[in-house]
Formats: sequence, C-alpha cells, structure tokens
Amino acid sequence: MARAVGINHVALEVGSIDEALAFYGSLFELELRGRMAGAAFIDLGDQFLALMEGGSTSPDATRHLGLVVDDREAVLAAARAAGADVFGGNSFLDPWGNQIQVVAYADVQFTKTPEILRGMGLELEKSESALRELREKGLG
Repeated sequence: MARAVGINHVALEVGSIDEALAFYGSLFELELRGRMAGAAFIDLGDQFLALMEGGSTSPDATRHLGLVVDDREAVLAAARAAGADVFGGNSFLDPWGNQIQVVAYADVQFTKTPEILRGMGLELEKSESALRELREKGLG
C-alpha cells in the first residue's frame, strides 16, 4: 500500500487575491511562486500555499491550517495589527474566516534537512521536547 509522505500545498479560499496577498504579506515575508486569474501561489519553504478566489466556504469551529513559523509571537502580533481576531494562544482568523494556527519550528517534531534550511536562509533549533519526540521515533 502507498504511503502519504508529505504535503505539497494547501488551498485557502479568499474573497480577493489582491487583498489576501496584502493581508498575508503583512504577516510574513512572501515569495510569490506564481499567479493566474483567481489564484496565487506563495512559497512556504519547500511547500506552497494556494490562495483561491471564491466565497462559498463559511468559517467553522474546527477547520484550520497549522503553519510552522520561525517566530510565533511576531506573527501573532502582526495578525493583531492587521485587525485579525487572535484567540486560543496561537490562532487567528484571516479576513475570510480561515482559521490559522501558528506553531514554532522549535516545538514540532518534524525537521527540515540542513540543505532545505540553508536554501531558506534559516538557522533554527529544536526544543528538548521536540528532540525527544524525534529520538523516540528513531529520527534524532
């Protein structure tokens, strides 16, 4: 049986591509991978985020996207400054009702290879609890 080995991209529905690029650009340094009518593609390390113009999806209490970031507090502060509703310690709603959770790279068990980190211009460390989880899986 085949195994899923990662996520290539996630698509979020937004009301306006230009407004979404402005909103997310106020939170993160964006590198636009490409753009076409009704869609924009933003690099996220070795994956990407697809922003799709629409309007048929309504917010709900549990659907969300978890993003790993190098500075969680800076992202949450930028989200507040952009007028986003920040809640639960690490979550916010974008202007279209997409729930975004941000977690620090140091605290998650997945890791990026040194080559990927170097290509992204990052030097990131793991917390002891994340290193313990990696060791328990034979990955650290």
